[in-house]
Parts: sequence; C-alpha cells; structure tokens
Amino acid sequence: MVQMTVAALKALAQAQAGGGCERCAPLAHPGWEAMPAGFAERDLRQVGTLRDGSDEPTWEEHHPTGTRTWSPEAPIALRFHPCNRSDVWVCVGCGRPFLRYTEFGGYYVEQRVRLLDAALIVD
Repeated sequence: MVQMTVAALKALAQAQAGGGCERCAPLAHPGWEAMPAGFAERDLRQVGTLRDGSDEPTWEEHHPTGTRTWSPEAPIALRFHPCNRSDVWVCVGCGRPFLRYTEFGGYYVEQRVRLLDAALIVD
C-alpha cells in the first residue's frame, strides 16, 4: 500500500474538494464518525495509508487550538493518533477521499470514517 505524504494527501483532498455523490454522501462528515450501518463498502477503494509501519504508533494527539479527537475542526496530523492508524480511501463513484481507522474499545471494534479536508491537514 502507498504511504501517503502530507503533500500527496493535500493534493488528493484538493482535487476532490468540489463535492461528492450519492454513494458516499452518508460518509461526508468533517469529524470522525462511526461507519454507517449497512454502508456498501464496495463503494470505497483504498488508495493509501498513513500508517508508518511502526509496531507501536503513538497514542498522542495533536490539538494546538484545543480541539478534541471528534471535533470537526480537529487537525489531520499524520504522525498523531488517530491519523497514524488510518488508511486513505476514495469513493468509487466520484473520487471523494476519506480517512478510515478501526477503533478498538474495551468491548467493541468500530470502523471510523472522516472526510478528508485539505485545509485541516498539518505536518
């Protein structure tokens, strides 16, 4: 899988900033959300990863303006949690990009998804 750089991620997000389609509309949230039940995963295609191959990626988060993980305005910081455990996917219908990661809670596993916004990507 292709390791995405900040520049490549911004370019992907900027190229598809205009909008989406009916297929990916349920995922178009600015912050991390649970993958909607019944979403057809075949409507997404993985194009890259933000994982660096580390066995123990950091759990540290990056919130210089006081945001929280689930905030729509939270930065997309590639070296910090949860981005450092994410993969990059695009809608097969329109190319709109998303980040996805699996959250492992104490008693559950949940797929999370976030619309990729070039303005929020930081190095």
